[in-house]
Amino acid sequence: MAAVLNLLRIKNLALVEELEWQMNPGFIAVTGETGAGKSIIIGALQLLLGERADKSLIRTGADLCTVDAVFTGNDLQKLNLQLVEAGVEPCENDLIIKRSFSATGGTRQFINGSPTTLSILKNLGDDLVDLHGPHDHQSLLSPEKQLSLLDSFARAKERLDEYRKQYRQLQTLLTEHAALNTAETAREQELDLLRHQTNEIRSANLVAEEEQEIEQRYKLASSSKRLIELASAVANKLSEADDSILSQLAETQRLLRELEKIDSSIAQFSSSHAATVVELSEIARALSTYAEKLDLDPEQLTALEQRVSLFETLKRKYGGSIADVIAFGERAAERMRKIEGRDAELERLAKEIENVRAQMNRAGEALRKLRVKAAPKLSDTIRRNLRDLGFRQSEFEAKLTALDEPRSNGFDSVELLFSPNPGEPLKPLRAIASSGEISRLMLAIKSAIAAHDAIPLLVFDEIDTNVGGEIAHAVGAKMQTLGRDHQVICITHLPQVAATASSHFVVTKEVVHGHTFSDLHEVSGKARREEIARMLGGRSESAVQLAATLLKGPVEPPRRTRRARRITERNV
Repeated sequence: MAAVLNLLRIKNLALVEELEWQMNPGFIAVTGETGAGKSIIIGALQLLLGERADKSLIRTGADLCTVDAVFTGNDLQKLNLQLVEAGVEPCENDLIIKRSFSATGGTRQFINGSPTTLSILKNLGDDLVDLHGPHDHQSLLSPEKQLSLLDSFARAKERLDEYRKQYRQLQTLLTEHAALNTAETAREQELDLLRHQTNEIRSANLVAEEEQEIEQRYKLASSSKRLIELASAVANKLSEADDSILSQLAETQRLLRELEKIDSSIAQFSSSHAATVVELSEIARALSTYAEKLDLDPEQLTALEQRVSLFETLKRKYGGSIADVIAFGERAAERMRKIEGRDAELERLAKEIENVRAQMNRAGEALRKLRVKAAPKLSDTIRRNLRDLGFRQSEFEAKLTALDEPRSNGFDSVELLFSPNPGEPLKPLRAIASSGEISRLMLAIKSAIAAHDAIPLLVFDEIDTNVGGEIAHAVGAKMQTLGRDHQVICITHLPQVAATASSHFVVTKEVVHGHTFSDLHEVSGKARREEIARMLGGRSESAVQLAATLLKGPVEPPRRTRRARRITERNV
């Protein structure tokens, strides 16, 4: 089963307090008065696609905004490799995406319950949703976008990925070759520096684990005089002084024995006292031994100081730790070996460059063949779509041109050329002034591409702007056709477009107890006729009759009705 967006939940986004929208496949129209909140749906989808979260969008009085989406369909399993590589739970028939952000600025996102990053969410969104709004027409003017459209039509992704892989590898090898093939003077200067660096690091005889041990020994050694004084003082008071603690305890031990002779119950105290005397004696001996070990030779202290100083000097030059210094020395030695064996290394690189260039050329030629074959087919398909959209005698061409030098996207550039009227020359799209023309052209292109891509959901936000009359009927028919192979959501002000949808939702706005709420509900039957009549300019009898006529056109078979509901304080 093809993947579809089955459920969209929105909470505390702009005027929406809580919304749950269940959708069917096919062409879905969304209508409503200007300012009712239709753009909130687009905003919610953009959040799910990884767009920046603006905390000003959080509903007034709320602290947290959340958006959830559930996509359903067997086709989703094609995304599992991408999900697993991103550390996300794979999906079977459902894919659940959640995005939340708070007024304090924190944002979180989840895929199938697994925390993820915005970049991963954006990459996944590119495979799920194709969103086009009034401002997206500008992307058509980009040469890179035009080439991307041709590649999408040609289904050239695999060939393009292979070419880019070889192109990147070639650029890396060329950079390495150029770095090695420097001027002779600069090469000698670099060799001198590398020799100095490697000799300095090698002569230090560094061991990564040595740093902590040396620093600890130096810390103890530098404080040894004070440590010896303290340890000796304690040992002296315990056992060596005339009035030492242990000598005084000997007298108390004698007195306890006298007591024990008279009263045997005193024996436990006598035993405890004896144990204390033994323990204090052990402490005194241990401290004396400790003080003797600390009595370091001044030469040893000097050696430790020099070693610590050497560590600090090397770390300042080559890295933040001894391990970093060792790694730097290894890299410098490798670079020095390459320069010293420069001729052999240059020869090796030249052979590898030749090999990779040949592979890149083969990949580039294979990619070019796909493009050359697809360009006239794309032009014909778009021309047919344009005629359906009212450009009866227009001309369109995807003109492919060979580049002088290979680039990251291949050996070709493409220029989309358009002539809306007979007798006018083909011109680049950037020369088209009419927003109505560019809107219909965008729809014609998307209709051509949609049959060749696997993106399940197409979203059009008022793409029919500046279109009306007979052309509006054609736009509606084109949307309906797209809805046969894709799920299509279209936010529209045109009754002719809305009337062709297989399901129709209306966004309304109301004020309750001083708070504004946006609501979304499905309309059918009489309610749908009244909404179409409103879009025609009023709910007069003639408008309602015209709405009924529009709705009798060829629409998709009705599906099981699903409702979108809003939960407010009144429902709780």
